[in-house]
Amino acid sequence: MKTRERILKASLELFNEEGETNVSTVDIANQVDISPGNLYYHFKGKDALIAALYDAFEEEMRIVLTAPVESPLRAEDNWLYFYIVFEEIFDFRFFYRNLTDLLNRYPQLNARFDDLLERKQATCVALLTSLSERNLLDIREDETEQVSTRLTMLLTYWLNFEAVRHPNASGPDIIHGGVYHVLSHVAPYFAAGRGVFMDVISTLYEDQKADAEKRANR
Repeated sequence: MKTRERILKASLELFNEEGETNVSTVDIANQVDISPGNLYYHFKGKDALIAALYDAFEEEMRIVLTAPVESPLRAEDNWLYFYIVFEEIFDFRFFYRNLTDLLNRYPQLNARFDDLLERKQATCVALLTSLSERNLLDIREDETEQVSTRLTMLLTYWLNFEAVRHPNASGPDIIHGGVYHVLSHVAPYFAAGRGVFMDVISTLYEDQKADAEKRANR
């Protein structure tokens, strides 16, 4: 792995674990086992590191969020799809920790993060519209907008909520919980009946938690 890639990898790990405000460029240099001067050769301070990490995050999210817009998902694929979205967010979770503070300190990210929120909401609208057009959901156009807004809020603030409520929860538990709550917002509009949809996603949720516990106990 090239030095630049090692620096970015170490920065992301430290920012996620310690919080970006608690990590200095010296800490990152020590983690990579290079001199601060060598790090500065590749990145002229934390601003440049944050920008490079956001570039990577933005590209990953662009790919993921574009998928259901270009090719509608099957109903049974939605759990996996939202898991992937949450997983990408979790991998760069330091951006979402103290989000307002981070955007105040790095104002160059404001417009880009706002664009990301619009992409999230557009994806949710596309998913709901696709399911409605296939008669899987019974939802009005104005409800589609409202539900997509709530889903966007969940996709943006779920990790912070879980960090307060369940600070020791594992990554997979946090992600599966987020997926469950996202899909439960769709349940009231399921054409075959809310109870049927809730039974399906509840079973999926319990199965996923059981699998995660088995893996943790191995």
